[in-house]
Amino acid sequence: MLDITKKKLKEAYKIDERVFDLYERALEDVKNQFKYYDEVREYNQVKVLNAMQRERISESHFTNSSGYGYGDIGRDSLDRVYADIFNSESALVRPHFVNGTHALCCAIFGNLRPGDTMLSVCGTPYDTLHSLIGMDAGKKLGSLREYGINYEQVDLTEDDRIDFKGIEKHLRENSSIKLVHIQRSTGYGWRKSLLIPEIKRIIDFVKRINPDVICLVDNCYGEFIDTLEPTDVGADMAAGSLIKNIGGGIAPTGGYIVGRKDCVTQASYRLTVPGIGGECGSTFGVMRLLYEGLFLAPHISIEAVKGAIFCARIMELAGFEVLPRYNDKRSDIIQAIKFMDKSKLINFCRAIQNGSPVDSFVTCEPWDMPGYSDQVIMAAGDFVQGSSIELSADAPIREPYIGYLQGGLTFDHAKIGILIALSRIL
Repeated sequence: MLDITKKKLKEAYKIDERVFDLYERALEDVKNQFKYYDEVREYNQVKVLNAMQRERISESHFTNSSGYGYGDIGRDSLDRVYADIFNSESALVRPHFVNGTHALCCAIFGNLRPGDTMLSVCGTPYDTLHSLIGMDAGKKLGSLREYGINYEQVDLTEDDRIDFKGIEKHLRENSSIKLVHIQRSTGYGWRKSLLIPEIKRIIDFVKRINPDVICLVDNCYGEFIDTLEPTDVGADMAAGSLIKNIGGGIAPTGGYIVGRKDCVTQASYRLTVPGIGGECGSTFGVMRLLYEGLFLAPHISIEAVKGAIFCARIMELAGFEVLPRYNDKRSDIIQAIKFMDKSKLINFCRAIQNGSPVDSFVTCEPWDMPGYSDQVIMAAGDFVQGSSIELSADAPIREPYIGYLQGGLTFDHAKIGILIALSRIL
């Protein structure tokens, strides 16, 4: 680091000298990891560019439809670009999805009927899916449970691996299982995210037992971290959020579902109404942002990964347990840090907020957030509210006080935010 940069960081953020020593060591250690992910980025940039060129995208696709939105060429062409990128038959990419959970909800509700069963094979899914499933049975929220759709799960083994014997037992004993849910990222868990070869193994295993079961992958935080996506290895559907990796930090809202044509069509009927599906839905002038965000996404996603790798190494050098470690292969942009101390967790998140370009003056507090069973602290000084491809950190306030850092539109910003946060807790 240049002396002038170090001086500025000291003046502006009072960064401890010990942190600069750890910074130099960490940056040297992560060089080989950065080189590998630069190659992944380059491949995915070619893939996105080629898909846009094949669809002959032009300024006329940056439409501003209103009302019903019939014949919105920008919307329909973006669907085809996504289908191309994900090597899938169909895609539904809409600003009408309010978040990734909404996209997953449409994929699940659209493809299941009363009497069917959904099986989660990665243990308890992300907190915001609990109400969708009906885990909080006393609440009348229109959950799967209330519609007579059953739920089962296979917990991970003691060493946090997929329990294939458990999956086989459920599939052979329950013929009503119609959909298997695979969560690529960790959620608020302490395990590594699923690599693409692991997702392929799960799908192949399920299909050998019952080829008619729909395999749905929650792809949030995972796009463009590998040269393959879940649909390249047999997933019937994958779904995610446009304000995470694939929106490139520019998409203002939205989500996507990609996969088999019949599955995506059924999901579209849940987003709008049966018989209309994806044929309607005006796009409010956001199409240029969705295209441009997608084009930048391979680069932005890897910038975020570099931030996570750097965070893993410098926090490890500072004495904290991290997952994944800096030299582990990754499948998402999330870095988990075990603080074992409530105040350190809160101060770390507050420091990430203070290192943000927006709302840096805000002090974030744990609060009762909708969809979560514990109080949650969220640091996110974002240009797009809740955009976790931008530098952010969040955590449920529960032991052992694990914080989850993700995002960073540029590695430089991620690096600065991490240095501020580490200095704060040292």
